[in-house]
Amino acid sequence: MSEQYDRYLEEHEQDHLEALFELLRIPSASALPERQADVRRAAEWVAKRLRALGVPEVELLETERNPVVFGHWHVDDHQPTALIYGHYDVQPPDPLELWETPPFEPAVRNGRIYARGASDDKGNLFAALCGVEALVRTRGKPPINLKFFFEGEEEIGSPSLGPVIRANREKLACDFVISADGGMYGPEQPSVTLSTKGLCACQVNVRTASTDLHSGQYGAVIANAVQTLAQLAATFHTPDGKVAVDGFYDKVRELTPEERAEIAAVPFDEREYLDSVGARALWGEPGYSPLERAWARPTLDLNGIWGGFQGEGVKTVTPCEAHLKITCRLVPDQEPEEILRLIEQHVARHAPPWAEVTVERFPGSARPFAIRRDHPALQAARAVLRDLYGKEPLAIRLGGTLPVAEVFQRELGADMVFFAWGMPDSRVHAPNESYRLEDFRRMTRAYCRYLTALARA
Repeated sequence: MSEQYDRYLEEHEQDHLEALFELLRIPSASALPERQADVRRAAEWVAKRLRALGVPEVELLETERNPVVFGHWHVDDHQPTALIYGHYDVQPPDPLELWETPPFEPAVRNGRIYARGASDDKGNLFAALCGVEALVRTRGKPPINLKFFFEGEEEIGSPSLGPVIRANREKLACDFVISADGGMYGPEQPSVTLSTKGLCACQVNVRTASTDLHSGQYGAVIANAVQTLAQLAATFHTPDGKVAVDGFYDKVRELTPEERAEIAAVPFDEREYLDSVGARALWGEPGYSPLERAWARPTLDLNGIWGGFQGEGVKTVTPCEAHLKITCRLVPDQEPEEILRLIEQHVARHAPPWAEVTVERFPGSARPFAIRRDHPALQAARAVLRDLYGKEPLAIRLGGTLPVAEVFQRELGADMVFFAWGMPDSRVHAPNESYRLEDFRRMTRAYCRYLTALARA
């Protein structure tokens, strides 16, 4: 059977790539209001592709923002039901001048497809559909019951997903979720993902006067908002990188010796890591390895700080306001709302009497996600990868956040298995994003094997 779908995929590869390029040409950047029509166009394109594939039930589930493309193919009451997840929205392409070729005109160079969304997530989403198509064309139907859930808001934090999943629990009911969003540890290093981090965000605003002031007249008398905020920002961490917010680590689930050994088994080249980002040295919470910090320890990041004069040259001004953006990556068992409350308490405790300081919470918080190691669908993925690569997959974690993973787990009781082929060098969210043709081919075949392996005898 594998020879049949492998041969089908080989014979239809050029058709599949041309279809993928068509999808990549749609500038479905969900963060840009002027692209909302394109976001919907991408949703309709994916829905049309599902219908062409033969999925009996296909519809758009409307939300307050962008629709979810839903499909359902029931084949056998005795087979499990998997929900395949992905997203058709992409990041904005800026800065445009850094792209070697236009971001929404796919180009193939050196065995890679270059375009915005090539890896995150249109290439991976489409490769999964090609795998399903190969099974359908060679055996008449999928080996298990399938549902499809492709959203258009992942790149803006999936704000509509909680309500749409809660409103459609029965329609979305499944045994587990397969994510076509994610990646492998390296081009020739398969991996299974055990957890992702949660997320919360806020902005700290400082005001010291009703207007910017002449620094010669007021600079020694009225507090400078930028200086005040800089001093406040410095209180969030100890000099060695530990978060200094009281209670921040109270509910963090500590790594077991077995988990630390598992992470230590993952290859990590410090010099290569530093060179890849142009950094001089590692930094962070003491007592943990770099991968432990990236994967299993929470963070509080200062993402942006501004205030006062930003133009060319000099302006002798004492700024009256300044702002700081903060995001936190969370681990089990941290709760986003509690962490935001702790940040508010920290700011209140350290705010000086001469400044009005407020904390503005941002929507889009997400809880951390984890799957148990003995989950049957995870074990099946591990076996398929072992067979495909001829080596044991690594057990890894993600420092990033996929909000819907925990939402599916909480609302549907369905754990998510990450089964996608994004790579560390794919430059997702950056100029010249790419997707290796070899990974596209490998993923299409892996989905054929994986869905077949999930079928009950």
